[in-house]
Amino acid sequence: MRATLIILTMAYVLSQFYRAFLAVLAAPLQADLGATAAQLSAASGYWFLAFALMQIPVGWALDTLGPKRTNAAILALGAGGGAMVFAAATAPWHISLAMTLIGIGCSPVLMASYYVVARSFSAAAFATMAAFILGIGSLGNIGAAFPLTLLVELFGWRLSIMMIGVITVAVAGLCYLIVKDPPKVITTQKGSVLDLLRMRAMWFILPMVLVSYAPAAGLRGLWIGPYFTDLFGSTIAQVGTATTVMALAMIAGNFFYGPLDRLFHTRKWVIFAGNSICAALCMALYNFGQNGFWVAAGIMAGIGFFGASFPILVAHGRSFFPEHLMGRGVTLINLFAIGGVGVMQNLSARIYDAKITDGAAAIVSYNAVILLFCVTMLLGLAIYLFSEDRTD
Repeated sequence: MRATLIILTMAYVLSQFYRAFLAVLAAPLQADLGATAAQLSAASGYWFLAFALMQIPVGWALDTLGPKRTNAAILALGAGGGAMVFAAATAPWHISLAMTLIGIGCSPVLMASYYVVARSFSAAAFATMAAFILGIGSLGNIGAAFPLTLLVELFGWRLSIMMIGVITVAVAGLCYLIVKDPPKVITTQKGSVLDLLRMRAMWFILPMVLVSYAPAAGLRGLWIGPYFTDLFGSTIAQVGTATTVMALAMIAGNFFYGPLDRLFHTRKWVIFAGNSICAALCMALYNFGQNGFWVAAGIMAGIGFFGASFPILVAHGRSFFPEHLMGRGVTLINLFAIGGVGVMQNLSARIYDAKITDGAAAIVSYNAVILLFCVTMLLGLAIYLFSEDRTD
């Protein structure tokens, strides 16, 4: 399974790139297409919503067709085709269409990896391996920061995205040629996502999943670019620096969370403590972000670091899933995580627009978005307090 996981992780690098690259392209898209920050936030939200809505069919496909065919076909047609639409865009709505297609294309990538890990390795090792895959795959987050700014300066944004699209189709081909499916579960038991939603344990875990990734993904995926441009007059290279710092922090956070459930013999309290710190940092950004470039960059890096609890949240949920519903289970958690980001990006775009039309200073508009992240995180933590802890 080593070669399988290597190829699937390569595909996940692309998924991480696509969910974060708009932050760097915000300035050229605003200049060339007249796209506003709110329109780009909505387009980013469409990526996450399309990604989330695909999780139910992807879960079915992983359990029935396997990760090989599921990943190769959807990645090539969705993400590869969407990148070409993006490169040819002449209006802001073309960007929204492209991001929707790319979101569909990226939807099976991480869950295919997690499905292989869940079916091929021990439950106790799941969180560590899931975090490792997420950490390595997050190199795509780095690629969507300063390296992308260099590529855009050399070739322009259209040709740059076209080249990424060609690479995407090539990786999809490798998925089909190299990835091997785990043996199918032979069982007379039947079930669906509804069976998972009936589990009482999920009622307290899923709300936390819904809000936990939204601050880090929302800031890194889009808001960090306009924030530094409007508040500090940052150049595209300076935005690339800030996004790189946050991306590195998110990668470090994935590796940080990975072994903590085995170290402290709890998943619930590791998740609760980390996300509480993340909420506190959102409030710090609200109060002190305008105090300087490196103050804001440092706080955002902290949000990225402590907001990287997704692998251990998956491990917490996975500990309640039956074997024959493993594909549907991990994709259900992914649906809530990515769907939460999609909803928050669209909601934050509306809040930002409302404040801008009031004629307020830029910091007021961005602080309204940050406050949204903070309040929803606190609500998720309050519900998660009632969850059942479980380790393997």
